[in-house]
Amino acid sequence: MDIVSSIQDLRVSLLGRRQAHRTGLVPTMGALHDGHLSLIAAAQREADRIAATIFVNPTQFAAGEDFTSYPKTLDADLEALEHAGCDVVFVPAVETMYPTGSATTVTVNGPLTQTLEGAHRPHFFGGVATVVTKLLAAAQADVAVFGEKDYQQLKVIERMAADLLLGTEIIGAPTVRAKDGLALSSRNTYLSPSERDIAPHLYRALTSATDAIAAGADPRLVTEQATKDIQSAGFASVDYLDYRAAKDLAQPQGALPVGQGRLLAAAWLGTTRLIDNVSA
Repeated sequence: MDIVSSIQDLRVSLLGRRQAHRTGLVPTMGALHDGHLSLIAAAQREADRIAATIFVNPTQFAAGEDFTSYPKTLDADLEALEHAGCDVVFVPAVETMYPTGSATTVTVNGPLTQTLEGAHRPHFFGGVATVVTKLLAAAQADVAVFGEKDYQQLKVIERMAADLLLGTEIIGAPTVRAKDGLALSSRNTYLSPSERDIAPHLYRALTSATDAIAAGADPRLVTEQATKDIQSAGFASVDYLDYRAAKDLAQPQGALPVGQGRLLAAAWLGTTRLIDNVSA
């Protein structure tokens, strides 16, 4: 008789080693770019067999957001994933992920979901947590890779996976950027040519702020100036630009040691909302 105290040992005892290879999962909403493909590469460094998912999740969009207009490029996405060496692509229908009568959602409570993105899009993290839980349960992969571009989302998913004992290791992968610094995003396709020229100022303001904090400047004053810089560059408004602890997004009292902070921002350029973050 086995007597075990860890979840991993319990699963091995009940199921045995399900397979000789390690499995990885990369959830996406499609409209893939080099940033997504970098997640596939990161997963390949951690696992032997990789699945990607393509699913535009309706529950993370509020009324008036871009659910119906979100870019869809399935044929090109499948070709890119095959070329990248992805082994499986899961492209479920909405009815598969949310069967008739679905009544269960996942909520991550506390400050992690009630600030920054959570304050401006209060519906968002409940939709993300629910669909990612479903995808992790469906795939039962050993590891799942998410981009650091959506840094708060990454921290929420880490918390959720740990709290629910899902057994999948969550790995963050660095943000991929264009040569001018703009973080790659499917929503960048919404930008007009003139807006695309302005967009890199978001990253420039964040990196300038990071340098100032590292040099000893007050983070509160630095973020106020960075917000003004973004608006002066041509952004319509700034939802937030804030300095937080990288570990849990708590508000620190003063500057943290270099690398332990995070600067996060969301700003509107025309009708497009861009988000970005940098280590600080």
